[in-house]
Amino acid sequence: MTSTTAGAIGTVAPGQRTGLLQAARDSWVVARRNVRRMTRIPEVLVFGLIQPVMFVLLFTYVMGGAITVPGATADPHAYRQYLIPGIFAQTVTFAVAGASAGIAEDMTKGLVDRFRSLPMARGAVLTGRTLADLVQTTLIIVVLAVVAVLIGWRTHTAFWEVICGFLLLLLLGYAFSWIGALIGLSVRSPEAATSAGLVWLFPLTFISNAFVPVSTMPGWLQPVAYWNPFSATVQAVRHLFGNVPAGMVQTAWPMQHAVWVSAGWSILIIALFRTLSVRKYRRANG
Repeated sequence: MTSTTAGAIGTVAPGQRTGLLQAARDSWVVARRNVRRMTRIPEVLVFGLIQPVMFVLLFTYVMGGAITVPGATADPHAYRQYLIPGIFAQTVTFAVAGASAGIAEDMTKGLVDRFRSLPMARGAVLTGRTLADLVQTTLIIVVLAVVAVLIGWRTHTAFWEVICGFLLLLLLGYAFSWIGALIGLSVRSPEAATSAGLVWLFPLTFISNAFVPVSTMPGWLQPVAYWNPFSATVQAVRHLFGNVPAGMVQTAWPMQHAVWVSAGWSILIIALFRTLSVRKYRRANG
């Protein structure tokens, strides 16, 4: 942490550091510090872009020809339209790895101890970190959307619906960054945090409707996929972008009410994991 940041946090008397307004100010200071650090290490953002772009290109041009969805016979680009919302959702959930590794690194370097010694809101350090991760995720989504448009992806709904779709994606990413925060506070090294932050994401994202229709999965696995919060967001975004394949009828309740289910899942995850993370942070190192 720079001396400027430390000074900015320490300029307010301890007795004044109460209430939501002060907590918001503390969170903003921490978020600004992490965003500044991100701009000084641009390769983090660059490598964060490579993986989702690779997924888009590989699934579109390598495996896309072997995967069919309703409407594919009439529209050769049907799978491309079906795929891109899933890639968007996968990309925002991978914010878990960045959040967990970043917080674990701060823990090992003693920055968290220094923050805890300052007169600031306890949850501000984690909130600031997750907000900075949200900024990075937003930049990645913007670039990924440009790439998707270049390879033929299009939206077919009103502008405000498209914006709502991207907001749902960012809400999911923010929710998952709180999971990453808890992981980062629970492990002993950034390397372990990265592994712990990713190992459970792959089954979560693949046992979903992101890459293939759930109807192609075994019957016993389909309810798991339908009630997956990741699936709800993917379906909601497809609906808001107008990317639901022609002829694909959803009978599962979470898919029929995907927008509200997606928002509900994200809010629930934020409420639960923020509470657990702040509690863990307060107990860290005594």
